[in-house]
Amino acid sequence: MNRRVSVQEAYKRKLISVEGFAQLVKSGDNIATGLALGGVSPDLHNALLARADELENVSWGDAVQVRPSKLYDVETMSKLQGRINSKSFFVLATARKISQSKILDFIPVMGSDCAEIIYNWADVFAVMVSPPDKNGYVSFGLSNFFSSDVIGLGRKYGKIRTIVGEVNEQMPVINGGNFVHISEFDYFVENSSPIPVFGRGEPSAIEKTIGQYVLELIEDGDTIQMGIGMIPEAVIAGLDGKHDLGVHTEMVPMGLGELVEKGIVTNKKKVIHKGVTLATFCIGNSELYDYVANNRNVEFHPASYTNHPITIARNPNLVAINMGLLIDLTGQIVAEGYGHRQISGTGGQLDFAIGAHWSPGGKGITLITSARKLADGTMVSSIVPDLPAGSPITVPRHFANYVVTEYGIATLKGKSRRERAKALIAIAHPDLRAELSRQAEKAFYAD
Repeated sequence: MNRRVSVQEAYKRKLISVEGFAQLVKSGDNIATGLALGGVSPDLHNALLARADELENVSWGDAVQVRPSKLYDVETMSKLQGRINSKSFFVLATARKISQSKILDFIPVMGSDCAEIIYNWADVFAVMVSPPDKNGYVSFGLSNFFSSDVIGLGRKYGKIRTIVGEVNEQMPVINGGNFVHISEFDYFVENSSPIPVFGRGEPSAIEKTIGQYVLELIEDGDTIQMGIGMIPEAVIAGLDGKHDLGVHTEMVPMGLGELVEKGIVTNKKKVIHKGVTLATFCIGNSELYDYVANNRNVEFHPASYTNHPITIARNPNLVAINMGLLIDLTGQIVAEGYGHRQISGTGGQLDFAIGAHWSPGGKGITLITSARKLADGTMVSSIVPDLPAGSPITVPRHFANYVVTEYGIATLKGKSRRERAKALIAIAHPDLRAELSRQAEKAFYAD
């Protein structure tokens, strides 16, 4: 019997139905799934929800929810509390409503350490993968993040009991540390479904202005990381004229193919993974998926490697660009929510802030609009004397470096509290600066 036949037979022996997946779950189990496009389809969610009357205290935990599902429906899940519970490691817009209802619980993690937290929490792990190749390897496709680590280490060091791959023939194959052998799985479910696509959107005038300030901080030969948001999109759109940029990031930016075609991104100045865009997942349009698929110049690896501050800091001139929601006058950065209202998660933001801090010539950049309007039309500053009670600090002030609003750039690294307050007030909304100055005087100066 040749190797190909034996691989196919071994694979076929592990095939179960969607309903068979649901039958693997026991009362008291925690189920984790891959991040973003590595998460399983709503078909598997629905199969489990159909067993709700038979189960008690089952929790489903996921991150970056990109496929609408009853698992994120407030009415559905409110009726199932105590039987099937929703948890998340990162809240995307799809799950924001259920998060604000407080039905969804939240588990704080960072990109670099989330695999360990997940495999010590979960009993069952399910992930979407490509069909196996002739040697029996499946690809995690468009999202590795923690999947390879959870599968590789979860039984040895954690509590993982059952590993299931949802095999989707439409999942692209991506190079790098992004493959695992079928022998590591207990079961497979074959279930073809379209890969969700997302448009690039059009940045607002304010976002474009912030993007222009960021471009002043990017120099030829820098290695860049960009998070999710419209301002990073504005930065991408303005990179014409830059040369020999590298990409070491958590999420691949949309438009990467265009940047490579123009010679803006070459990765040839990088010290590690020279010539290669390094990432751990992507979300985007079909052009992005086509570009990264089977591209020898793009590699996905687990976030325990890509997001580890030591790995990041090995890149000289690493420029980390991420969004913020609030910042206080001493430089404490909030990027996850207001008070106890969780609207996203840490992801790799702190990892890259630390990595940029230790990178020779590195720059950590936080993007923030100077003010926001409340529902009643009141304008409130995003630069505040004190953070709202309960607000999670995503980046501690000693890792805060550059802060950019539509009114300019504040440099905080190495500055005192008074100097930081002065720099931040200078880029606050003009209508709100006087009150911020009064609060700074009260907080940081003697009577």
